[in-house]
Amino acid sequence: MTRVREAYGKLAVLEHTARSADGMVAVTVGRNGQLRGIKLNPRAYRHLSPTQLADAIMLQAGQAATAVSEQSRELLEPLMPEGLPYDQVFGERATLDGFLPGPVEPGL
Repeated sequence: MTRVREAYGKLAVLEHTARSADGMVAVTVGRNGQLRGIKLNPRAYRHLSPTQLADAIMLQAGQAATAVSEQSRELLEPLMPEGLPYDQVFGERATLDGFLPGPVEPGL
């Protein structure tokens, strides 16, 4: 149970900041992919068009979200019951099917 509490404590504060190579954009994302912060270098407004700036923000947000997802997996996967794949519970296409005794009919 101690390992579960430790993992939960780490998950509660998990976030990652991704920075563009040119230093113009930094985006911080929390453990569920929620945006926690955007920092823009003041030069970004002079050096990037609005479209380029938007693209840079989206790219860094995606990279930060991927990093947080990987960190979450590192924390939770060792706690998963044997025979229950991490992706089945927490993956992009996770469903409750693995927890139910039979197939679920849509709309019920």
